[in-house]
Amino acid sequence: MSNALTLRSTIQLAVIDQDLDSYIQSIRAIPVLSAVEEHKLAERFYHESDLDAARLLVMSHLRFVLYIAQSYMGYGLPLADLVQEGNIGLMKAVKRFNPSVGVRLVSFAVHWIRAEIHEYILRNWRIVKVVTTKAQRKLFFNLRSMKKRLGWLTSQEVENVAKDLGVSSKDVLEMEKRLSAQDVSFDAPSDCEEEEEKFAPAAYLEDSRYDPATLTEQREWEAHGHGQLQYAIAQLDDRSRDILQRRWMTEEKATLQELANCYKISAERIRQIENNALKKLKKYIKLAA
Repeated sequence: MSNALTLRSTIQLAVIDQDLDSYIQSIRAIPVLSAVEEHKLAERFYHESDLDAARLLVMSHLRFVLYIAQSYMGYGLPLADLVQEGNIGLMKAVKRFNPSVGVRLVSFAVHWIRAEIHEYILRNWRIVKVVTTKAQRKLFFNLRSMKKRLGWLTSQEVENVAKDLGVSSKDVLEMEKRLSAQDVSFDAPSDCEEEEEKFAPAAYLEDSRYDPATLTEQREWEAHGHGQLQYAIAQLDDRSRDILQRRWMTEEKATLQELANCYKISAERIRQIENNALKKLKKYIKLAA
């Protein structure tokens, strides 16, 4: 077994094994390591593969993962899942940390923690589903941060952002437009004064929903896709099928911890089962095509 797998299977504390409030209380009670204590533990793990030392390093930094995860709550994703992903990044950082570099683990780990959380957000937040390149991802997170304190960017600011992130000015403007988009009422407001009345989308948008050809094509396509999906789901084992349905096919998605409590296993194990099931699902859908 590789060192990475051994570390992940041994350090169960980095998985939320109780409700979130209890978890937060428990990690805040864990003492913070001094620089000397941290260096000694890092030396033991780096040179001797001492998993007890790695466990203590992870434990003492769980509160830092929570702090970072809380800064991403504005995306509407469960905090428990954000913390879980951040904990995975922390474990990766501990595995790669070289104590001889002369920096504290927290400074080294922040990159790995944020990277895992970013990947989770990009996989699950619908507005950035089309964000595929590294440059676009940097653009999304940088612009979203800037929009919290600035209005629309000036031409010079657009050019500066594009230059810094290695994208085109057009990409910056497009992303800014998406981040600034707001919902518009389909009908005009009922209390609108006549002289101030503006045309609402309902007054000028063509309604093509009831075109017979379009409806027939749509029904056939949906039936075909539904049939492929049902075939693929039927090929999974009962546990994998249940986890996928409760994570992706219900209005209120179950968290990793809720499923972990149900199946009496760790949240990390639920995450692994979910990822494997999604890969199998894609394969079976292709076979059914």
